[in-house]
Amino acid sequence: MAPLRRQGGRSSNYNFYLKGFGLTIFLFSVVTFYFQNTQLKNAVKINEAIAASKNAFLRNLGNQMIAQKPVEDAKLEKEAMKHDSEEEGKGGRGGKKESDENQSKAKKENDNTNASLNLPVAPVAEQQASTAKGNGSIIPIDLTVNFLHIIDKAPGAPPEPIMASSASSRRSSEDFLPVVTPHNIKFRWRHEARTGAKPGDLTVTAYRVIVQTVGKSDALWDSGKMNVNEKDGVRIKAVAYGGTAPAVGQILRWSVTIWDGKQQESTSAWTKFAVGPTQEDWKGKWVAHPSDMDTFDKSTERGKVNGDRCSGWKLRRPLPLFRTKFSVDKKDNVASALLLVSGLGSFRASVNGVPLSTSGPIDPPFTDYSKRVMYRGFDVTPFANDPEIVVGMTMGSGWWDHRPISGMAKPDLLPRGPATIVAQVVVTYKDGTSAVVGETGEKTGWQVSRGHIRESDLFTGEMVDLDVFANMEGWDTASSWKEAAAVDSANMDPYAEINKWVDVVPYRTDVTLEQRVQTISIRAKAMKAEDAKPFPQGNNFADPIGMLVPHEIPPVMSMERIAPDEIHDLGSGRWLFDFSKAFSGMLHFDQGLPEPIVPDSYPRAHGFKKASADGHGFLAVIYGESLEMTTGDINRVLVAGLGLHDGGPRHVSKSEGATKHTYCFPEDHDDILSQRDVYVVPSKRESSFAKARQSHFTTHSFRFAEVCCTKEPPSGVHALLYRTAVPEWGNFDSSSVLINGGYELVKNAMVSNMLSVQSDCPHREKLPYGGDLVADSPAALAFFDMSSFYKKTIYDWLDAQWGNGAYTETSVWQDLNDYAGIGYGAGETVWASAPLVLSVRHYQNYGDEDLLRKSLPHHVRWLDFLDKYFDAGMEEKGYDKELETYTNPPKSGLGDWLAMRARDTFLTHTGFYMASGRCIAYMAHVLEEKGAEERGMSVANQIRDRIARLYMKNGKDNFDFPKGHAENTPGPEMGLFSRIVPGEKRCIVLKNWFQRAGHTWPGEEEFKFIDAMSEDDKNAWIESGQLTKRGNRWAMGWSQWQGFNEGIFAIRYALKTLSETGLHNIALRKATVPGFATPEYMMSHNATTMWESFWRSEDLYSRNHPMLGALAEWMSSSAAGVSLFPTTSGGRKMLFWPQFPKSAKTLKFASAEQGSIRGDYAIAWRFEGLPNDENDYDSAVVNIKIRLLVPPSGEASLRFPVPQSSSTTATYHHAVTIPDLGYAKSEAKNECQDRRRQKLGFSYNWDYDRDEGKWFKRLNGKAIGTPCDSFLFHPSLDETLWSETNSITGRMTERTDEYLNPGLYEVIINDWPLEKEVEGTGRIGNIPEYFNAEGDLSPYCKDKSDFDWNIEDATHII
Repeated sequence: MAPLRRQGGRSSNYNFYLKGFGLTIFLFSVVTFYFQNTQLKNAVKINEAIAASKNAFLRNLGNQMIAQKPVEDAKLEKEAMKHDSEEEGKGGRGGKKESDENQSKAKKENDNTNASLNLPVAPVAEQQASTAKGNGSIIPIDLTVNFLHIIDKAPGAPPEPIMASSASSRRSSEDFLPVVTPHNIKFRWRHEARTGAKPGDLTVTAYRVIVQTVGKSDALWDSGKMNVNEKDGVRIKAVAYGGTAPAVGQILRWSVTIWDGKQQESTSAWTKFAVGPTQEDWKGKWVAHPSDMDTFDKSTERGKVNGDRCSGWKLRRPLPLFRTKFSVDKKDNVASALLLVSGLGSFRASVNGVPLSTSGPIDPPFTDYSKRVMYRGFDVTPFANDPEIVVGMTMGSGWWDHRPISGMAKPDLLPRGPATIVAQVVVTYKDGTSAVVGETGEKTGWQVSRGHIRESDLFTGEMVDLDVFANMEGWDTASSWKEAAAVDSANMDPYAEINKWVDVVPYRTDVTLEQRVQTISIRAKAMKAEDAKPFPQGNNFADPIGMLVPHEIPPVMSMERIAPDEIHDLGSGRWLFDFSKAFSGMLHFDQGLPEPIVPDSYPRAHGFKKASADGHGFLAVIYGESLEMTTGDINRVLVAGLGLHDGGPRHVSKSEGATKHTYCFPEDHDDILSQRDVYVVPSKRESSFAKARQSHFTTHSFRFAEVCCTKEPPSGVHALLYRTAVPEWGNFDSSSVLINGGYELVKNAMVSNMLSVQSDCPHREKLPYGGDLVADSPAALAFFDMSSFYKKTIYDWLDAQWGNGAYTETSVWQDLNDYAGIGYGAGETVWASAPLVLSVRHYQNYGDEDLLRKSLPHHVRWLDFLDKYFDAGMEEKGYDKELETYTNPPKSGLGDWLAMRARDTFLTHTGFYMASGRCIAYMAHVLEEKGAEERGMSVANQIRDRIARLYMKNGKDNFDFPKGHAENTPGPEMGLFSRIVPGEKRCIVLKNWFQRAGHTWPGEEEFKFIDAMSEDDKNAWIESGQLTKRGNRWAMGWSQWQGFNEGIFAIRYALKTLSETGLHNIALRKATVPGFATPEYMMSHNATTMWESFWRSEDLYSRNHPMLGALAEWMSSSAAGVSLFPTTSGGRKMLFWPQFPKSAKTLKFASAEQGSIRGDYAIAWRFEGLPNDENDYDSAVVNIKIRLLVPPSGEASLRFPVPQSSSTTATYHHAVTIPDLGYAKSEAKNECQDRRRQKLGFSYNWDYDRDEGKWFKRLNGKAIGTPCDSFLFHPSLDETLWSETNSITGRMTERTDEYLNPGLYEVIINDWPLEKEVEGTGRIGNIPEYFNAEGDLSPYCKDKSDFDWNIEDATHII
């Protein structure tokens, strides 16, 4: 494929370089590279590409050998400690295990060179087959402790960095080691059926957990064989450690043996975890650089300068490096050594010059650091035998000491202090004794110096001094150790403190947590100023640091390593790298950077004025997700940090000079707060540039990256995709490029926004908004194992709860949109209800009663708050109790955010008050707390009845306002989905819903697009109904039934309601039509991530925003047909409910995989016997084949769509023995990757010709949306032996569920008639065929139930 031109004229003079190997001798290199993600498809000149390819291949091969070295070193250490090397298989895997039979089959390597695969990215722990022992039918997999997996190596880990010659040859044995405290240890695992197993044996009848100290064969704790009677309700939820509390510092391993239905056993591989201290048991103390600490002391000169926060912040740059040196006594008697460490803002730890993990951009995870700070544990046992041990800590700013600048987010409201660390090493000896060494504190031997990172910021990027980096090489090894120098308190130049090692000082503050909370509470109006408690005013004004807790979630790690798809020469030494999809991360320069050149003038934001003035060499990297339509450069406005920009070259949303007076704005960003990394070499030494690798303590959201300025493009460039390393376990596919593409848009956006919190966007605000969590957590729960992540999220909200019981809009208060709440510190009611809704969804998926028990008292306080303040707060917003004067006043709330329609904020405020009551009732019901249950139900029913009375009293049966402000959102879809509409009215409300219609859209970008279309394209759009007259102008139209108009909540209500009431065909049409406000519209404008809005924005709304992402969960649950059963808990039971389009023109097949803590479920269906002529796709009679997979110890219900013909029949049978599903899955995945490499997905995009000022359609194949077949239909399963066929026609016609035990099933539906879709009154019209239909519209209206919400139903709680 020819490279994409920059968005501009048809005649471009860009130099496109094709990279190829060209020599037969390198054929093996080609193949290997293609599957190792190291090939650039369009890169450098051909003669240089050959050499670059050869060198990169050899280097990559060497890196692979190096990457294996930590594992080999770890094995050597284990042998030295007389471990059983066979038993030291890597357990606790974050993905599926292959059966014993699969291990002999050849596996193809993953290829990460393409755009995002429509497949789960294999978690780290999926890289090797299971080493489970035994011959039982059930294999225990994915062992976790406190929901955490061990991570041996991040899947996208970059090549090992070049280390100092003095660095140790030893390596850390894993990238992430779970750490628990002695009295909080719970074990969980999942199940997989062994190939050849019989379905009747796939029930767990007993388990046994054994915990050992690493290096010892005796059990520290043995649960014994514990019988499990699943049929009688005795279920495995989580196994609590029941032995003597292990000692802090111990490194343990555990495994589980399970017995199947025939009492045959299988034992998992061993997996490790460590035991860390509680806050009270920490010996190390927080320490800082003395000069940094002084900037927060009013009695010092630096503290006085910090009266101007920007000047004080600059005094703390460059960022510090910390180190200590010690040796371990009784080396021959050492059993283990555990480094426990944390640092604020962010840190990377090393021992004897060896980095201990590839994580780091946001470590520790983002929390309110005045309440709670997480620490890591590293197994440093291999280093204990070194003569001396040097622990090093490289620091970034993170969310702690960032540039003091505010915009759409207000980071200055977060806790702040100087860079600070806490650490200690616990050495455990073979005799069971232990010693703490290397602890931080005053006069403990810890030193600090300023280092090579001049600046690090999550919003503005990182600046690295490569000369300092080279000159300080080996600073964290014993060979570079020197005694601490005296502190020069008179010196005010922080650059004079580079490579000047001084003793650390204790972190000090006179601010208490109570004082800080009171100050923020008053500002948020959650507390009255007159009720404030007086506090003494001290000199030290750094914020307090909260309690230390072990990591609650996996760290942010590199999960993919991506080669550029194209490289473009932009002239003047500027190179544009295109990675074909957007994500969060940064560039990695595998071979360093070339020497820079100095252009006549630097492109905007690529300059560095001070360096130029001083004659220093530098290179800048600018990141962005899209290209600016009028210049072809990276669009910096759409990714501007904190929303601070001047509108860009078009100045539509903001005027020129808008940021001129922004406090502490970086001057070289040229009026747009840009995603930018800078590498500077004052000496201009080429050898220093060659040492550049990556920025470490920032992440950027990008598809494109500009590197400037070099004569030739840097070689060996890859992008590192960073996210929180939770396991990925959900997938969807279908025959529709548009549905698949929509799924990928959401998933890519979700991946981009999982940076220790689930954020709104990964560039502008990066904040955890409650409304976004409510809207798109169903999709996230379908994509990933969010057990640890959402538990941590709920804890964040509990920390943020005000003293009066109110919850905030974000999990750390940011003074954002408080006007939208009911006052007194409360966020908008939907946003503030997020912790309750998330608690319920967490329990439904993971069954963690401890979390409910901890959170319920907090949630009851929120309900108390609502009971006290809600009615008065709503009246202040202009809502009278009967809505007689309802006008949807300004600032009334956020409601169904960014909908095309007007928003009904009364309904969302009040609906989530109802939902809060339901959540309380649900949780109390689980915990058998009768009083709270009755109270929650009473509140919920009162609010539900109130809404129903108000919205039905107009007599129109349309669930609308009393005064008829129809067409607002949400509307009937919320009333129906959330069981608010009275049961006897559900069907008439459903029918009347189809009276709603769309309208034309007045967006200026859309008008300009239409004006710049060719006449042929415009006429085609008019003919298809995509353009409609709005006054005297052609306008795009938003549709109710052919596309989307809903905001972030109603999109779920609409799709799910349609599919659940037998109108799935309309839901499918909304997702599969082309045109404005559809996934097709976004992809046609080169989107690879979901936009913030359905309309196009070139300078305001984010293009990487998952909050409209509920449609992805609908694709799995309805278009394919697998989701949690509404009343299940702990992910035990799934609902298989495959539903089909009326016409095969819409969809011919679909499939989904859905993980749970039981194991992996899967479904696939396809039409069979379709006619050759697609014109007959809406009239033929076909068969439908469905395959279903239920994992061991799981269960499911199969629900059928109602047949449209009396001749339709259905049968099913099950596999007599489980076939080789692992092989089928692996081969199907490889075949899908092959298809994606061929770019068989979305096939065009709109391009802007800057010379002619016209938009034109470019045919351009892409990977996104590529249809792939399910592994359940892989040819390798064609020889499966099936049981006798059973008829289930009666189940289908009677609409009763078929219960499914574990196993593989095949269902055949015969004689299913296809039919033509209803027409309606056009793209933006309504559907009179439905609202004028005689009798019941839906077969589900025959259900005479009262439609009340079931207290155990987590799905329809809101």
